[in-house]
Amino acid sequence: MRWKRARNLLALWLVACLAPAGFAASPRQNRPSWTWSAVREQLDREAKSFRSLSAAMDRTKVTVVVNDRSTEHGDISVRGDKMLLQFKAPDQRTILRTGDNLYIYNPGLKRVEEYNLGKNRALVEQFLQLGFGSRGSELEKDYDIKLLPEQRMDDQMVVVLDLTPKSHQVRREISRIQIWMSEATWLPVQQEFYEAGSGDYSIVRYSNVVRNPEIPDSRFRPSWPKGTQKVKMQT
Repeated sequence: MRWKRARNLLALWLVACLAPAGFAASPRQNRPSWTWSAVREQLDREAKSFRSLSAAMDRTKVTVVVNDRSTEHGDISVRGDKMLLQFKAPDQRTILRTGDNLYIYNPGLKRVEEYNLGKNRALVEQFLQLGFGSRGSELEKDYDIKLLPEQRMDDQMVVVLDLTPKSHQVRREISRIQIWMSEATWLPVQQEFYEAGSGDYSIVRYSNVVRNPEIPDSRFRPSWPKGTQKVKMQT
């Protein structure tokens, strides 16, 4: 289904994702191992001051059957219900979400596909919660959550959340999500999305994260080069 393709592209992290980001938060000092209750409260506190972010990201798609790994590199900007993903290598591609509208632009084909999320918006929001200022109490509404042992990643301690979607509709596409969340920033360092049935999964890593940058409206404006073919897609 064309909507499945759009949803998978949006869920690069996404979305949630839900996706990451570094910044000023209280560092961990001589604390015991975390409980989910403590993590939930910390996420709720951090969400109150979250407004926007920008970061670099690497997304690796792992196809299990043929043991294939392909990685693409790009940048992400988020503000409110707006998200911009700009992939630069190996192929250029832009994914823009503004409210109920989703655009997928392929400069090589000079073509942009336009989707209206409509009744699927709530589903997209679940992914967008995964890291971009999401509240722990909100995550509990959409996922069964298991707290895994702490680890060290990129020279920092992280808590690891294992999320199973409660929605049958979501589980038909994404069976499980894991998030490695920095104890210094309380935003994700890495996310993994496991596809239902095939066992294939995507790994998303974030770097150079900036919390609450000033991002102008123009960055999220759906503006394409002259001559771009615009195609409205059915969801």
